[in-house]
Amino acid sequence: MTTVIAPHDRTEVPRDRTKVSPDHVEAAHGRAEAPRDRAESATGGPARTAEAVVTGIGVAAPNGLGTEAWWAATLRGESGIRPLTRFDAGGYPVKLAGEVPGFVDADHVSSRLLPQTDRVTRLSLAAAKEALDDAGADPAQLPDHAAGVVTANSFGGFEFGQRELEALWSKGGRHVSAYQSFAWFYAVNSGQISIRHGLRGACGVIVSEQAGGLDAMAHARRQIRKGARLVVTGGIDSALCPWGWAAYVAGGGLSGRADPARAYLPFSQDASGHVVGEGGAHLILENAEEARRRGAQVYGTLAGHAATFDADGGCRLGAAAELALADADLHPDEVDVVFADAAGDRMADRAEAEAITALFGPYGVPVTAPKSMTGRLAAGGAALDVAAALLTLRDQIIPPTTGTELPADDCLLNLVTGVPSPRLGLPLRTALVLARGRGGFNSAVVVRAPETTA
Repeated sequence: MTTVIAPHDRTEVPRDRTKVSPDHVEAAHGRAEAPRDRAESATGGPARTAEAVVTGIGVAAPNGLGTEAWWAATLRGESGIRPLTRFDAGGYPVKLAGEVPGFVDADHVSSRLLPQTDRVTRLSLAAAKEALDDAGADPAQLPDHAAGVVTANSFGGFEFGQRELEALWSKGGRHVSAYQSFAWFYAVNSGQISIRHGLRGACGVIVSEQAGGLDAMAHARRQIRKGARLVVTGGIDSALCPWGWAAYVAGGGLSGRADPARAYLPFSQDASGHVVGEGGAHLILENAEEARRRGAQVYGTLAGHAATFDADGGCRLGAAAELALADADLHPDEVDVVFADAAGDRMADRAEAEAITALFGPYGVPVTAPKSMTGRLAAGGAALDVAAALLTLRDQIIPPTTGTELPADDCLLNLVTGVPSPRLGLPLRTALVLARGRGGFNSAVVVRAPETTA
């Protein structure tokens, strides 16, 4: 039912050639790859101009379960980073994480499904249901194959796999659950969401770590442009178990500090690494015309996306941002706020700050990193940032970066810290969301407020 999809979606010809174009950026960065969408348009395939809008949001985050609870906590600057409780981390050098609080599995998953699923799938099912309820959408009323699901995931069902490994080595192969055959897999979240809600259209999963949430949304937008009416999209991860923790620690980059308030300080001179967490967000992406026809609320438009890869060892995050703006047919001075990837590593933070500064100028645009309150959520991190960006445009207020008091001298950013910030009386209409995935993935998404806002 599910397929793993490569994260490509960089590509439409801007309407105004006086603005940055994908060709210009590709040439500047030494690429000659033919954009996929443009090639497909040349074949006379489906029109690729359908507008894709977000009509529903579902959230499972370390500082709040449910969209409004999480958003209120985020605006209050409440962090969900705490000492681990899901297992005894006393023997590990890192003991802090962002755990989703108050999640009772049986409240969200049937007794029949509980033995078949990992925690990550249960979180995904809860967020998808919240998003669909929020959108007021009933996929059962849509034609066959008109609704689908494309999510991102990085770890699969790590905790489920750990339990089955324990059974294998302590009792033998006959004691390994048959559900291990799919419960561990990256695509299981998309599959279970599809089954629960009868989404019989395009279905898949993106694997590009922290960039995955954005890449999944781009692929969902592609499905909308191919004729789908509704796609559940986004990303959620959870691997807070001893086996997952061993992998995180071995991967490096984690802060070993014991003080939750000082462990993850993106763009700070005192940055010491990041904290990992679980959770993320699912969104409902719909064809704009269909959404308006049924009177759905609209949080905003997914206006642009691009993905790049650090194939030559250099940072190509800036190229992704430029290409995404070109895809959205926007100039940098039309961007009102940037949601940063915010690695919490001095070298990576400096590279991201340079990319932002190259595009907007020193201190040229408000920048924020609310993931400082959740930790980095792998595939869920950027998806949650898109949810935050859409609510920023709705409520006209920018959530803060916590922990960091001032950016380092070599990070020339207008970083929003301490308390939420309004845009000094100016309307917030456009947000750029950046993400980098371990291994060299870069992704950028542009979201715009609905025309009725501001």
